[in-house]
Amino acid sequence: MTAQDASSRIDLSEWCEGPDIIALRGDDTPQAEFRLGTREYDWHQHARGQVFCVETGLIQVRTAHGAWSLPPQRAGWIPPQVPHQIRVSGAMTGWSLLLSPKACQPLSATPCVLGTGEVLRALVQRAASWDPLAPLTKEQARIAAVLLDELRHAPHQSLHLPMPSEPRLLKIAQAILDNRHSTWTLKDWAHWGAMSASTLRRLMLAQTGLGFAQWRQQAQLAQALEMLAHGARVSQVADALGYASASNFIAMFRRAFGDSPGHYFTTRATPEREAQRRRASGICA
Repeated sequence: MTAQDASSRIDLSEWCEGPDIIALRGDDTPQAEFRLGTREYDWHQHARGQVFCVETGLIQVRTAHGAWSLPPQRAGWIPPQVPHQIRVSGAMTGWSLLLSPKACQPLSATPCVLGTGEVLRALVQRAASWDPLAPLTKEQARIAAVLLDELRHAPHQSLHLPMPSEPRLLKIAQAILDNRHSTWTLKDWAHWGAMSASTLRRLMLAQTGLGFAQWRQQAQLAQALEMLAHGARVSQVADALGYASASNFIAMFRRAFGDSPGHYFTTRATPEREAQRRRASGICA
């Protein structure tokens, strides 16, 4: 029996006795341990901590702490035993790290989004070639230690949408997520949620750390990233989110990410994604 056959019979995310770091490549094939494509994973949790990153498409994560959107080359971090829900959109390639509880100790105790650099990605690529069932060799242990250092020092990204817990406010927040194109004002949502505008404003800031307008903008950005990942034109995204013009949406996007929406994904494309883009547009290599 091969190592791949053996690992397929073990839930690596629950196997804490194994190596401190297990690196997996992801794709949209049935045998993939880190299954991508377009799919949803209902609420679940792992004994191991998990870092995951896509090279194409988008991953959206929801936890009790809030929601995150991960465009290409952004890594999501979920500590051990933290319930989460995942939605994968058009992600054909990527990777995941499963970390033992001991290896997780230097990392954040709460979920977050991390930036990934060339060194981190190179280390993951090396680690993905290791036998996931075998103890780490001395050389592999040194590489794993550097990989953990890279994760510990990776910059946190502002792609977080905190969710409130107060029942009336949570109802409003969920309705906004289902109607992100709505032009309703704070007063409109307060009336719909059976509270005063001042109460809505106060509760949103107290429970999420964001003002009402900031929170709604973060929700719109998450949807914008999903639509852009699926290849929607900037004008389509602007229209879907209720912006008067594409230029207004572009200005908002640039303030949030320091880049235009049209350029945001192409600058983070992998060589494979760039080759696909060139073939689709008829550009010769």
